[in-house]
Amino acid sequence: MTPHQTTLEILKRLISFPTVSAESNLALIDYAETLLLEAGFETQRLPDPELAKSGLVARMGARGSGGVLLSAHSDVVPVEGQAWTRFPFEMTRDGDRVFGRGATDMKGYLAAMLSLAQRVNADALNVPLMLIISYDEEIGCQGVRKMMPAFEGLGWAPELCIVGEPTSMRPATGHKGKAALRATFHGVSGHSALAPNYVNALHLAADFITALRTIQGEYERSGVQDTAYDVAYSTVHVGTIQGGTALNIVPEKAVVEFELRHLPKDTLQDFVDRLAVEADRLCAPFRDRFTEVGIDIEVTNTYPGLEIAQGHRAVQRVARLCGSDDLTKVAFGTEAGFFAGMDIPTVVCGPGCMEGQGHKADEFVTLAQLGQCDAMMDRLAAEISGPSVTR
Repeated sequence: MTPHQTTLEILKRLISFPTVSAESNLALIDYAETLLLEAGFETQRLPDPELAKSGLVARMGARGSGGVLLSAHSDVVPVEGQAWTRFPFEMTRDGDRVFGRGATDMKGYLAAMLSLAQRVNADALNVPLMLIISYDEEIGCQGVRKMMPAFEGLGWAPELCIVGEPTSMRPATGHKGKAALRATFHGVSGHSALAPNYVNALHLAADFITALRTIQGEYERSGVQDTAYDVAYSTVHVGTIQGGTALNIVPEKAVVEFELRHLPKDTLQDFVDRLAVEADRLCAPFRDRFTEVGIDIEVTNTYPGLEIAQGHRAVQRVARLCGSDDLTKVAFGTEAGFFAGMDIPTVVCGPGCMEGQGHKADEFVTLAQLGQCDAMMDRLAAEISGPSVTR
């Protein structure tokens, strides 16, 4: 199965925009909006209030509720420090593979969305076709969170949303929610020769990390499991630790950044409450002598998980459209939970494989996967508009 030539041409342009999250995505949005306007879509930008970035929504077809929403993000992860053997922001082809940053995550799907927009006929649509392009997904779904108030204000009520993250074109019915957290440890500084007379903030941090590992073990042994995931339980992960200024100074401050990826029954609030108990336990032995000792815990970012029943008609519809009833759940996060939170039935399905291809040097997507995605788009177009759209 081969992709439409238009899809490949659009993907080539999309890859050429270096839309890493630290940079603007406006050139890509200009390009996408021009394509959509020329195709007859109504468009609206949802700009970031502070950054040189913007989301974009587009709609074609009948007014009212119903219809289908296709969702993609425009940003990609950085390439620095990776051993690329080709220029990452130029699409190259080698056999059945198309290479370039974002080819899998997720400009391949975005290209298929924009390619579909060139083929649909507004007069033939029985229900609206809607598109949304976000930004800053790769740094914790920050862009779509900012876009949601304006998006909700549009009053759209699609009966299905397909988020095109790479699933090897299998319908994905769930992923865990995620919270990023930061713990700041306040100790008491002094000369290291008298270290037992003070409170080492790094030692507090180490004890806190031990507590996090204990909590992780409890999640692993609990009855809250979902074997559809590669890791069936909620997970706690420490990413960074900072503290100290010199070897002979007892550090008075340390900072640990960590995350929770959780199943629906393991709520963030329960986790935060447990952390407060552990922090109080660790600080209690020092409070009589040092009132300044403490641990401050803050949630720095969150995004919701996704959970839709396998028997839901939206899941069965996507399975029919993509040609696969091999349902899965993905280990990584997506923006799908934001749409599901608006009571829009949402399924994740897109070309490429995150484990084998996403976020890696020489990122690629196969032509076969792009072809399957185009076929899904063609089936969708035929379903919502009749026989006027042909492959």
